[in-house]
Parts: sequence; structure tokens; C-alpha cells
Amino acid sequence: MSTVPDSDVWCAANLLIQQHGADAEIVAAQRADEMSERNDLDGFLTWRRIRRAIAELQASPSGLVH
Repeated sequence: MSTVPDSDVWCAANLLIQQHGADAEIVAAQRADEMSERNDLDGFLTWRRIRRAIAELQASPSGLVH
């Protein structure tokens, strides 16, 4: 099982956001589903990580405002 570096996951997440905007998370989920249908566990897990990164990047900031 190969592991994609975190930096590549975040880069892919940013690219998907640039290309698909608010739909980026949906696109990543679709890609994960495609990998699952192909029985590609590595691909599935990678796209799931990308989806989580997109969700974090698109989340509203929280915490104290300075």
C-alpha cells in the first residue's frame, strides 16, 4: 500500500477547490467512489484524505479574532 505525502494531498485539495469551487468536496467523494468500485484501496484512501482536506480548507474559521 503506497502512501501519498500529505503535501500532495493538500495540493490536490487546493487544485480541486480552484477548479470546482463549492463542489470540490463532492468531486473528491465521486473519485473515492470510483476507486472503491475498481477495488483500488490506495486510490480510495487517497481520495478520502483529499476530501477531508477540502472540508478543512472550506470550513469557516473558528477561534478568537485578533
